[in-house]
Amino acid sequence: MILADKWKDYEVIDTCAGEKLERWGDYYLVRPDPQVIWDTPKTDPHWSRPNGHYHRSNKGGGEWEFFKLPDEWTIGYGNLKFCLKPFAFKHTGLFPEQAANWDWFSSIIKSVLVADPDKEINVLNLFAYTGGATIAAAAAGAKVTHVDAAKGMVGWAKENAKHSGLENAPIRWLVDDCVKFVEREIRRGNKYDAIIMDPPSYGRGPKGEIWKIEECVFSLIEKTADILADKPLFVLVNSYTTGLQPAVLSYMMNTVYVSRFGGKVSADEVGLPVTSNSLVLPCGASGRYTAS
Repeated sequence: MILADKWKDYEVIDTCAGEKLERWGDYYLVRPDPQVIWDTPKTDPHWSRPNGHYHRSNKGGGEWEFFKLPDEWTIGYGNLKFCLKPFAFKHTGLFPEQAANWDWFSSIIKSVLVADPDKEINVLNLFAYTGGATIAAAAAGAKVTHVDAAKGMVGWAKENAKHSGLENAPIRWLVDDCVKFVEREIRRGNKYDAIIMDPPSYGRGPKGEIWKIEECVFSLIEKTADILADKPLFVLVNSYTTGLQPAVLSYMMNTVYVSRFGGKVSADEVGLPVTSNSLVLPCGASGRYTAS
């Protein structure tokens, strides 16, 4: 399992009966998690005194209940800073398990730049959300093209870049449908050294384009191969969809990237340690391609 175990401002404290107790900086949240099907004693006092509790509804969705929680606050991961805001469907604007992937590709970018300081590394981040991967890649020294269909998410990502001191970094911010953007880049002949994608299970583009991951993701992976440089550095594909297990990610990426560029693929579950016990909370899967 790929473990995001280097956080200081975030932790999963405990898990029980469909919920997880988390610390985000100075604030404690209780949020639902479908992976937590066990029922264990709730010994930590913050279970009963959180700053925010997202209650699921039997009819779908749910709502937040707040107790002395600010509208927004900031936490850090190394030199990266993230603005958090509780919003629709239990989210806070950050997936902390992705820190393990930020460390992975940042080390690749930095090692290439140590060997060749004048090299320009162009990274494309698709379904880029609030920009965690974008600012990690930019902080490592890459030029980044950040693409997301939601204007509000792109604005939020810009805030995170500013909080991290990267407001003047070479980041191109685009509100666009990711598939259509890749198709235009193919026609333009533009190439990227690395691609990161975090496709949702279901979504809509800015003009109502429908995305269903099981129907669309393999075609997108094939398309991205046409905008990779002849000697790509890496590709990262994340999945939170139950049907896309690590083996499925591995097969798709081997079929497309390894057959075309050589290299290798590794894929595994991504998880967060639970500090009150020895459990690891599963948080989806990641497929990692490297050319060597």
